[in-house]
Amino acid sequence: MLRKKTSIQGRGRAAPILGRVAGKNVDRRSFLRGSGLAVGGLAALASGVGRVTPAAAQAAAATGNIEIKKSVCTHCSVGCTVLAEVDNGVWVGQEPAWDSPFNLGAHCAKGASVREHAHGERRLKYPMKLVGGEWQRLSWDEAINEIGDQMMAIREESGPDSVYWLGSAKHSNEQAYLFRKFAAYWGTNNVDHQARICHSTTVAGVANTWGYGAMTNSYNDIHNSRAIFIIGGNPAEAHPVSLLHVLRAKEQNNAPLIVCDPRFTRTAAHADEYVRFRPGSDVALIWGILWHIFENGWEEKEFLRTRTWGMDQIRTEVAKWDPEETERVTGVPGTQLERVARTMANNRPGTVIWCMGGTQHTNGNNNTRAYCILQLALGNMGVAGGGTNIFRGHDNVQGATDLGVLADTLPGYYGLAPGSWAHFARVWGEDLDWLKSRFAKMPGRGKDGTDLEMMYETGIPVSRWIDGVLEDKENILQPDNTRAMVLWGHAPNSQTRMVEMKTAMEKLDLMVVVDPYPTVSAVMQDRTDGVYLLPAATQFETYGSVTASNRSLQWREKVVEPLFESLPDHTILAKFADKFGFADRMFRNIAIENGEPNVEDITREVNRGMWTIGYTGQSPERLKLHMANQHTFDKTTLRAIGGPADGDFYGMPWPCWGTPEMNHPGTANLYDMSMPVSKGGLTFRARFGVEHEGDNLLAEGVYSVGSEIQDGYPEFTMQMLQDLGWDSDLSPEERQSIERVAGYRDAEGKLTGQGEEVGEQDQTGPYPADWKEKIGGVNWKTDLSGGIQRVAILHECAPFGNAKARAVVWTFPDPVPTHREPLYSNRRDLVADYPTYEDKTFWRVPTLYKSIQDKDFSESYPIILTSGRLVEYEGGGDETRSNPWLAELQQDMFVEINPRTANNIGVRDGAQVWVEGPEGGKVKVMAMLTNRVGEGVAFMPFHFGGYFQGEDRRSKYPKGADPYVLGESSNTAQTYGYDSVTQMQETKATLCKITAA
Repeated sequence: MLRKKTSIQGRGRAAPILGRVAGKNVDRRSFLRGSGLAVGGLAALASGVGRVTPAAAQAAAATGNIEIKKSVCTHCSVGCTVLAEVDNGVWVGQEPAWDSPFNLGAHCAKGASVREHAHGERRLKYPMKLVGGEWQRLSWDEAINEIGDQMMAIREESGPDSVYWLGSAKHSNEQAYLFRKFAAYWGTNNVDHQARICHSTTVAGVANTWGYGAMTNSYNDIHNSRAIFIIGGNPAEAHPVSLLHVLRAKEQNNAPLIVCDPRFTRTAAHADEYVRFRPGSDVALIWGILWHIFENGWEEKEFLRTRTWGMDQIRTEVAKWDPEETERVTGVPGTQLERVARTMANNRPGTVIWCMGGTQHTNGNNNTRAYCILQLALGNMGVAGGGTNIFRGHDNVQGATDLGVLADTLPGYYGLAPGSWAHFARVWGEDLDWLKSRFAKMPGRGKDGTDLEMMYETGIPVSRWIDGVLEDKENILQPDNTRAMVLWGHAPNSQTRMVEMKTAMEKLDLMVVVDPYPTVSAVMQDRTDGVYLLPAATQFETYGSVTASNRSLQWREKVVEPLFESLPDHTILAKFADKFGFADRMFRNIAIENGEPNVEDITREVNRGMWTIGYTGQSPERLKLHMANQHTFDKTTLRAIGGPADGDFYGMPWPCWGTPEMNHPGTANLYDMSMPVSKGGLTFRARFGVEHEGDNLLAEGVYSVGSEIQDGYPEFTMQMLQDLGWDSDLSPEERQSIERVAGYRDAEGKLTGQGEEVGEQDQTGPYPADWKEKIGGVNWKTDLSGGIQRVAILHECAPFGNAKARAVVWTFPDPVPTHREPLYSNRRDLVADYPTYEDKTFWRVPTLYKSIQDKDFSESYPIILTSGRLVEYEGGGDETRSNPWLAELQQDMFVEINPRTANNIGVRDGAQVWVEGPEGGKVKVMAMLTNRVGEGVAFMPFHFGGYFQGEDRRSKYPKGADPYVLGESSNTAQTYGYDSVTQMQETKATLCKITAA
């Protein structure tokens, strides 16, 4: 029998997992030998980080029978390299890569068992549909035709917005890009993915502070940190290998580690200073720390003068947060926060790290901006060892976000404005009017009674798709309700309000699940038909690039051919495009071979269009070169020392400016002015104009090394090059490309502009009279030649300008980050002092705030409920709970309760309890009494599914596709609540009651 570890026996748990599910006893050694997992050194797994000797892989390769394929772990965002051992097309073993700068020869439990994810027996094996409550097998052609016909009928009756295309953080970059392009060709912005519910508030907060919404430094750069401040993150469990880099700084620099979290986590166990604070009070906590920094004059004054705007308004707000008020709101004594502030001030540069504990709040954008402002005040930005290091949760959630699987942007964070659509029409070689024709219009719903063009309207975010189905049609800003839902690589149990989600799923005309595993979607609804399951290949059965949390791109090799009848995501997209009749248009720049779009062609199309964030220099050839020469890159700086990639930063972290031929090395640390831009240096982005209310927003007297403009400057345009006299540095081909963007040349290079002819002309004819003005408006983001970027960097200037970071975002509901109580708060005194927002409609749907908070639920639901990750599982848990090596480690869903709280409500350790939220959702789980959570606080992991409010729904899975471990989904008990800017869901601070079951 596979048995639980001694430390977690004795709680009355169920029988060991394989015996329970398979109905027979299997000892560990026999199962290991029979599954082939003993090959290659994967004979022992642990719940933490482990190292495995590379000898086995080397010995196997020496026999000549084993091929070694390089891939990247498909779990968190660290980007660990997996060396897969393949024998005649069969994946027989694996090793962690010692040469990888990221994992340095280590894997966590999930990474060490990814082979099982690919060849796992619980996978979907062929297309299926639900007929009369039973799953029936289909061919791919039957599935695509049936689904396509139903979708086309819905489109005809209700418009393209009634089909929701939910994408995935598990797509490769190329698949993510293709997915967003596909949604555009279908004609909707109702497209989104997991980033909405994990880090959309990070992207909004960080991008609106200094220009880009991503991790500024890298895991490796933490080696240079003199202090490490982690808030709302638990990397020891959520990103275990990242802890190697954190502990290195702690050990070699004697860097103090400060962990702020309502729960004493495994990361907190390593801390020099653990700060337990009340869930939902992050802004108050940060302002309490800043109060001491300002009070003692510890801020970096020259940095604030030259590179930061709006800090005076921050000082005014922070002055309110003296130690007494901070303790009243957060529960943290002022003496401790003074110690934290002094530690950060005395140990610079320090890094700030956060994860979903800080983002998943109704005021999550306030939290992320407050973290940024702390770093600005300390002068910790743009320096090695500093920065804001946001650890992302999925292997390509960074890349999928960058590539535009979002309801409010196109690839590269180009917005939904006409100019952005025109840019991508040029990239795709598409007729812009044809693209416009694909989208719906709402007569009379625009400004001044004009038609509202849905092409330019943000879609419904994934956090609110339920309301797209259930809300009255008159209350949503689109022609009709959502009628078909495509859940592509997405686990629905990772979202809140699951009781309402079940209702929404049952109301849909059509539900399509595309995934290697059936996910909870297959069983949480009580439909008898109208559900299709399509087996997607894993990322080990295809190839392409993936972006780690630090912005480095890595190239995955295909390890094995797709197993069973599964197909890669981009192949499935091609099938749908063909069914809908636009495959020839969508793939005009992309070859299709045996039904599969060429991935390298997709990468090159990405390179042609993604100028905004610098996804233009990472050609497939350069990416493969980096992967083949990992050993040449320094493990701290990430820069190659000699070898064929000499001078490059590993994975060419974006922005990698210009064309691949420019050989820009990538940008390891954002906003670091100590290096020339051509070598990876950077300024703050001039994204917010040149002045605001008469104040200068550009940097004052500071600039990156070698810059020929020795002051702040705006973003580059053709006009700016002309004013500086640098336009003469453009090549004739670059100039003609710029003229095409301006609309004065066609694809063949002939002049097409209209107007009075003037004297200047070339071989093709005279220029129109307004050509200088029009061409001058072409900027670095829309110049398809890359010439404007190239010339700016030739003069060592950042294409996006040189500005100040802004501490105040005048376009947000709270320009200065403000503490607001959660919608479900048990502190009614604080609700009166720090109320939430008024109800409003945005992102197409009505959103409630005040109307919920005005109701007092705290007497009946007195316990604060929060949630988070476990080391054993990831995301919704479908694939990891289907992995026997991980399933063995954690077989029961549970709730952590403080012993004092448990004793007061009469609950004993190991007992079954009901956890119920104030909206009626409840889960039956096992009680774990622990001091990890404070009195009056409960914690649940969110990786479980398959039970629903006490009911075991295993029988509803397709035969053989049920995960080994089932459990209640924590989000069944979670409640309503969405961020005021991004619609991020609230999962970290709601209320519940706990009773014995």
